[in-house]
Amino acid sequence: MSHYDARSAVRPQPDQPMVDIADYVIDYRVDSQEAYDTARYMLLDSLACAMLAMKFPDCVKHLGPIVPGAVLPGGALVPGTGFELDPVQAAFNIGTLVRWLDFNDTWLAAEWGHPSDNLGAILAVADWQSRQALRDGGTPITVRDVLTWAIKAHEIQGCYALQNSFNRVGLDHVILVRLASTAVATAMMGGGKDEVTTAVSHSWIDNGALRTYRHAPNTGPRKSWAAGDACRRAVTHALNAVHKKVVGYPSALSAKTWGFYDVAFKGNAFQFERPFGSYVMENVLFKISFPAEFHAQTAVEAAMRLHPQVAGRIDQIERIEIGTQEAGVRIIDKTGPLANYADRDHCIQYMVAVPLLFGRLTAEDYGDAVAADPRIDALRDKMAVRENPQFTQDYFDPDKRYIGNAVQVFFKDGSSTEKVSIDYPIGHRKRRAEGIPVLMAKCEAALRAHLPGAQVDRILELAANPAQLEALPIEQFTNLYRA
Repeated sequence: MSHYDARSAVRPQPDQPMVDIADYVIDYRVDSQEAYDTARYMLLDSLACAMLAMKFPDCVKHLGPIVPGAVLPGGALVPGTGFELDPVQAAFNIGTLVRWLDFNDTWLAAEWGHPSDNLGAILAVADWQSRQALRDGGTPITVRDVLTWAIKAHEIQGCYALQNSFNRVGLDHVILVRLASTAVATAMMGGGKDEVTTAVSHSWIDNGALRTYRHAPNTGPRKSWAAGDACRRAVTHALNAVHKKVVGYPSALSAKTWGFYDVAFKGNAFQFERPFGSYVMENVLFKISFPAEFHAQTAVEAAMRLHPQVAGRIDQIERIEIGTQEAGVRIIDKTGPLANYADRDHCIQYMVAVPLLFGRLTAEDYGDAVAADPRIDALRDKMAVRENPQFTQDYFDPDKRYIGNAVQVFFKDGSSTEKVSIDYPIGHRKRRAEGIPVLMAKCEAALRAHLPGAQVDRILELAANPAQLEALPIEQFTNLYRA
């Protein structure tokens, strides 16, 4: 065993996980048609989520330049607005819009997260660079290019999440958004393996945001702009590595005492289930029917099925039993008062009570007006949430990636509903054929609620013609989302 000399100033070779990311981002050729098809729907769905978020003043107040008036004509367009901004602040804006309603795609494993959050950085950098190229007579970036970078960002974030739990050490999953976005943004700007490794080292040295804002008793709306903040930081690291040639930190992970492993990961090195490829994009989970934290998606679907049986008997309910995965118990099982919408959309009891009562769950249902209905908290008080070990086992099975929930309602007269148990939601890979038409209906409704009809018609026309969409310069595509 070699002796570690803490006094030595000899710089080591870069940590292997950082090298592996650089090799993947620069060298890997994506050849999976399924990954590109899924990425195309992911892009359309994420921008639909962004358009839905424009209806919420608490989101809109975060948009625009961080300093009033600091716009950049010819910069990156923020979809749903007329703002043209530098790519750093545009990344924050786009990431915030995509994530605000907790309605974009999801990845669940040892760590949780939303890989399409990376579009904040990817779209901002691509749009800014493509508009520069158009101005300077260069070659624009296409939608196909954006899809390629998105597949790679999904893969980095998702593969790290498979066996490395950042939430177990109190860190928020947006640390992986910053990591993936830093890597791909650096490559997008023309950086090579050295620059990607350098930028990624800075990302790790940032450490991570605490999950405090996601959990009782501190749950709050920072969770809706945390990914945007990670995207903003990622673009900063990329710009520094490529344009300012900053120095990297080769043992940012492994340095004794001062490295990420010792400081933040209890001395443990990262573990990996599989090499980087296109697995994550192919298996990503879409949130199609409900803007609900993903561990509760099948619980909401079960409650929707039970609604006709219980809507007329609410006052006769004695108890409600919910079976879920271990992760569901850990992060969304909440009792007591819920302070705001961010509390409510991360409470499985709330997300079951609303569909039992009303036969729906929309973003508006997390607002104060709906939450004031006393029947919601009365139902919550009658709910028992327990782990179903089979759901937990299937959740971690790499060949399944299920997110099971079961709901059953019991009445005071001794009768009960059926126990509705659902292993995986409509957004799962195994329900793609069923889910995509519903996803596109979600997309169209969101677009028509915010954009001029002619622009929406053109977006849908492109969506129906994948080759034409993928060949389109990205700035022409994002211009269709200008409001």
